[in-house]
Amino acid sequence: MEEAVFSKVLVANRGEIAVRVIRTLKSMGIRAVAVYSDADERGLHVLLADEAVWVGGSEPAESYLNIEAIVRAAKTSGAEAVHPGYGFLAQRADFVERLEEEGIVFIGPPAEVQRLVGDKLGARRFFSSAGIPVVPGTLEPVEARDAASVAEELGYPVIVKPVGGGGGIGMRIAWNEEELAGALRSAGELASKAFGRVEVYLEKYLPRARHIEVQVLGDGKGGIYHLFERECSVQRRFQKVVEEAPSPALTPELRSELLSLAVRAAKACTYVNAGTFEFLFDPGSRQFYLLEVNSRIQVEHPVTEAITGVDIVREQILIAAGEGVDFKQEDVEIRGHAIEARVYAEDPLNGFAPSPGRIEAYREPSGPWIRVDSGYYAGSEVPLYYDPLIMKVVSWGRSREEARRRLVAALEETVIRGIATNIALLHLVLNDEAFVGGDYNTRILEERGILARLKGYSVRSPSFPAEEREAVAHRPQPLQDLWRVAARVRP
Repeated sequence: MEEAVFSKVLVANRGEIAVRVIRTLKSMGIRAVAVYSDADERGLHVLLADEAVWVGGSEPAESYLNIEAIVRAAKTSGAEAVHPGYGFLAQRADFVERLEEEGIVFIGPPAEVQRLVGDKLGARRFFSSAGIPVVPGTLEPVEARDAASVAEELGYPVIVKPVGGGGGIGMRIAWNEEELAGALRSAGELASKAFGRVEVYLEKYLPRARHIEVQVLGDGKGGIYHLFERECSVQRRFQKVVEEAPSPALTPELRSELLSLAVRAAKACTYVNAGTFEFLFDPGSRQFYLLEVNSRIQVEHPVTEAITGVDIVREQILIAAGEGVDFKQEDVEIRGHAIEARVYAEDPLNGFAPSPGRIEAYREPSGPWIRVDSGYYAGSEVPLYYDPLIMKVVSWGRSREEARRRLVAALEETVIRGIATNIALLHLVLNDEAFVGGDYNTRILEERGILARLKGYSVRSPSFPAEEREAVAHRPQPLQDLWRVAARVRP
């Protein structure tokens, strides 16, 4: 029997990622402590944890972003370590240092790594000096009076990015000098509100590029390991919608080049724990450019787990405990193909406005090689205060087409009533000719007119008699780790 490396770990997050972390903690024999806000008192992560601690009001600043409240919860519960999930405090160096002051282990990169890769321009300068190609652009903030000349030198189109940004917030594309002025003004205003900083910088915009990222693990002992790549080019306003692994764009030679770049970059910054090195790939020049580093677990990590059989959360915990990783690089292979679709509580026909409210009926898809990560159930409320992600549906197949067909069927099987969702958009994407052929880029939604085709498009889903809906919605789903089994089966 495996001995637990920690006796108790607090999960400083909510929703599906908190549920996902809690499940791995339990599989390792570690007691899980949940935290919750007023809005999440009956959240699934609260119900599944061994114990739960209230940390404040519904607004994130009062609860999940309240460092002192989280530290207090860890201390009072006796947690030896904290897993931050993604978002909220996951990439905050001051949070890491505050935990260290209390003798509590942070399950993630150390503060110095967080500061380095979290500084967008500082990271660009650092990696560029280390010989890692970054997206062409400025390495310092750009003043409005100089922007036009800089953009002319880079060549239009360019993208305006907030220095303190993240998650695509405030990013604006300018196709000419006239649009540049508006983009600078808009990006600066949004950056000031979201990040408290008005500075922006410019990068060359590559409209035909593909967004491909590499999952790495630094073992804390000098070793850097990769778990291959993920393709994340299906995006809406720079937000990922559908992800897959491996990337259908790469030849074995290009894959080797990309993985080598990611490992070199991770070694250059002495990376520790889980992280994602995100690249833009320009098919025309066959060049890779480092875009940014996300110093946390990613939303899309399940597709990597599906093709490698590595539980990334488990590895994070082992590394934080000083145990290193539980595999050898040569043992990690790509087996089959996996695709993930993010199901959001949002209304695609109303500008993708969030759709908070009570979930009246809820049925997750299942079947061979389908994995669902979710933080909700029938009768639960989707709060208006947080990211509206309801579930991630992941399929695995021996081939990409098999995985795609399984995911399409899984979405058709999904039942969520009482709120609006983006399931129709996901269904359209997965059945689009460009996606089916694997020949797409970050502008697939615009170039293929997918958003325009949404009106009047519906996905046929199971229809249950009214008196049976509640029973079906509450029917327990089997808890299976089939994604681990799938990764061990050679196609």
